[in-house]
Amino acid sequence: MNPIPLQANITAVTADLIVVNLFEGVAQPGGATGAVDKALGGRIAELIALGDCTGKLGATTLIHTFGALPAPRVLVVGLGDRQRFDLQAVRVAAAKAIAAARQAGARHVATIVHGAGVGGLDPQAAAQAVVEASILENYAMPRQGNRPRSDSRVETLTVVEFSAAQLPAVAEGVRIGRIIAESAVMARDLIATPANIATPTYLAESAQRMAAEVGLRCTVLERDDAAALGMGIFLAVAKGSDEPPKFVILEHNADRADELPTIVLAGKGITFDTGGFSLKVNAAGETMWRMKYDMTGAADVFAVLRAAALLDLPLHVVGLTPLCENMISGHAQRPGDVYRGMTGKTVEVISTDAEGRMILADALAFAGRYRPQAVVDLATLTGAIGVALGPKAAGLFCNDERLQERLLAAAAATGERLWPMPLYDDYAEDIRSDVADVKNSALPVKNAGVSTSAKFLEYFTEGYPWAHIDLANMAWADPGRPLYPKGATAFGVRLLVQFLRDWRP
Repeated sequence: MNPIPLQANITAVTADLIVVNLFEGVAQPGGATGAVDKALGGRIAELIALGDCTGKLGATTLIHTFGALPAPRVLVVGLGDRQRFDLQAVRVAAAKAIAAARQAGARHVATIVHGAGVGGLDPQAAAQAVVEASILENYAMPRQGNRPRSDSRVETLTVVEFSAAQLPAVAEGVRIGRIIAESAVMARDLIATPANIATPTYLAESAQRMAAEVGLRCTVLERDDAAALGMGIFLAVAKGSDEPPKFVILEHNADRADELPTIVLAGKGITFDTGGFSLKVNAAGETMWRMKYDMTGAADVFAVLRAAALLDLPLHVVGLTPLCENMISGHAQRPGDVYRGMTGKTVEVISTDAEGRMILADALAFAGRYRPQAVVDLATLTGAIGVALGPKAAGLFCNDERLQERLLAAAAATGERLWPMPLYDDYAEDIRSDVADVKNSALPVKNAGVSTSAKFLEYFTEGYPWAHIDLANMAWADPGRPLYPKGATAFGVRLLVQFLRDWRP
């Protein structure tokens, strides 16, 4: 989708479909919607009176103009209760409008900026929200088959602003929204690509190409490099696969690392997860075909670094992504094995299906080299987080109150919700090993699995402020919801970009 800002009266815009809006409880539309209603001879007001156009959040009404306007169709989308109206309502309205436009077969859509007028929202923020939601809702997963797509997608989105004075702010919002949403789309494509294609090598090469395009420094550590660094815990997971592991390091503003705050993001990159000898069962939430998505954390980190570069954020941002498969073979790790990481700490393997925390252990140890102001890791780590929260919010574990506040503020601003989870010292007792420093899974495994996994990760942090985001319950939408069509969501990209944009020393 190509979003274009335009200063104009929406009634004069030529497109396949124009989008206006309506608050719930409004009997006589005003503003841009009122202008369209007048051009249509009061048809919108008539539909309101009939109860066919309610203004409920996300509700849409399609009206044919029959030559009364340059556009053949008008879509009225509800903004909901005026008292509860915010940027998330803008996103939902914009997403629902694009879904309805696609259903109508529209290729060129023109929309007003929901909330930038009587809604009282900042025009730049509102335009950004409209564009992000529109691009994300317009998404369709990549196909590998020969059959053509049966669904249409919007190709052009004209973002219309009546006020010439507000157009620069709207244009900037369009620019920012496009960068962030297209970065998330890149991550979605990687996550949705089958694991026989999206191998560690494929992902590393994708990161290298993206880095060259946007000006990031990219370093790829091979198996021997990781071994020389002592990353024995990461390499233990990779042992069972014929696919070579990769450890990708992306850096934004690498040449200014000494003068800018350093933030490290670490993403779990298991390109396919069988569970190893602790084989996954075909039960609810553990369907193995979906385990191609187990590198969501890594794909999200790629996307956030891309956005950081294109937005030219005044930070030194480092992305660390250990990439490998978790497979079964004569070389694979076994329950009961013990492995040593790069800081000398050892892990007893209780479950080979608790592999994500193992590869992140060495990534978190490596993060200490950058003397960061903060480290955030994100991973599809546990099924337990879905039991706790459902598909409503990702789990947040944090050892620093200020860092937690920053992340929760970014979550509130973007609508990518986080819920703080406990990181009590007691959980350390549950992962204490008799033969190693820690074990990678508590027994019985159903007890506090989400918090003990986070406690395991904390053990490998190196004295910096740290947060862990478990997004296993949010990484795949089925069924879809506004902004997140069925499939890979890239949840966390918008959240972390906002977190970086808001960073102040």
